[in-house]
Amino acid sequence: MTKIRKNLLCRAAAAFITATALFASSPASADAGFETWINSFYATAAKSGITKATYRQAFAGIKTPDPDVLEKARYQPEFKHKIWEYIDSRVNPYTTKIGQEMAVKHGRTLAALERHFGIDRTILLAIWSMESNYGAVLAKDERLHYVPRALATLAYADPKRAKYAKSQLIAALKILQKGDIGPRELNGSWAGAMGHTQFIPTSYLLYAIDADGNGHKDIWNSVPDALATAANLLKKNGWQPGQTWGYEVAAPRSGGQYAGQTKTLAQWEALGFTRPNGKGFRNGDQRAELKMPGGAGSPGFLMTKNFFVIKRYNASDSYALGVGLLADEIAGYGGIQQAWSRPDGSLDIKQKFELQSRLKELGYYDGEVDGNFGSGSKAAIQAFQSRNGLDPDGEPTQHLLKALRN
Repeated sequence: MTKIRKNLLCRAAAAFITATALFASSPASADAGFETWINSFYATAAKSGITKATYRQAFAGIKTPDPDVLEKARYQPEFKHKIWEYIDSRVNPYTTKIGQEMAVKHGRTLAALERHFGIDRTILLAIWSMESNYGAVLAKDERLHYVPRALATLAYADPKRAKYAKSQLIAALKILQKGDIGPRELNGSWAGAMGHTQFIPTSYLLYAIDADGNGHKDIWNSVPDALATAANLLKKNGWQPGQTWGYEVAAPRSGGQYAGQTKTLAQWEALGFTRPNGKGFRNGDQRAELKMPGGAGSPGFLMTKNFFVIKRYNASDSYALGVGLLADEIAGYGGIQQAWSRPDGSLDIKQKFELQSRLKELGYYDGEVDGNFGSGSKAAIQAFQSRNGLDPDGEPTQHLLKALRN
């Protein structure tokens, strides 16, 4: 055995002993494999400058993976829902109303961010709504996960996300080590998205801003910090101040063949694409890509550069469209002019609100009238259906709405 090889083996053994010693005094683990993974990962964390003290603090008392993380990892609404269902649940009278209230409440902060970053305040409000329901999600313990445990769970048990999870875990440990937030508040989504505006750890390290001047970049508790961090991301990824995210368009009969193509707005107009509100395009030389997320017969959209900048926040077309549409609603520009090609018998967003309101007026429903049909709404529908001789399937339909109106 060569001297070099002996030295390498000695170093490897020392690293293993050091990592194992970190948690040697902890109680017996309910998942020995997970505990072993945590112990062994310290060697990787140490190479990125994470101290033993930080690592101990981050994983104190953590002995098992987070089972809810793995369940949620299998479900992503941007890709499961029809586009009209996705938009209805996020762009509606409730989210618009709260956004307009927040625009007043945080007016000085939003005005300062507009001046400094060049990002329209309604875009920031829409992102805040889409990410955390204007911070309401942060008050729901059942929706939150301790970020180091969540990311360690994905790294340990989800091969498809292991690489992502490891890099985010290192970043989360750096955040903890810097002291901007303590371990008790280092909470986020199943995938490690954190705070009011749901930044993953690596993005936090790149874009986090201390806007309130208290010495901490605290996107969990400071609305100015969270909105400034979102604005910083958009600016650094090429946001064009004073420009729209896109336009709703009525497509000509054969317009679907152009979906995915990019042309100038003047060229699109020459092909017969028009704005349903009768207005023209502001800048005919601006380039835009045609998106038709609802298929033939549904609204089309000409997406300008700012739409794709929003996608740097979340790569889903549905997400970026939701942000743009909600921003327009909050600003008072109005919503989609054309109807989605919904299945026969289904409800549009106004009808969903009406149905919930009528159930509430009749005493069947005591939840928020927000157009979302969760377990509370479905139970209320079933109760009404059972009492009125209808099939208690719990589904919100045109037939049910007619029965409620009678």
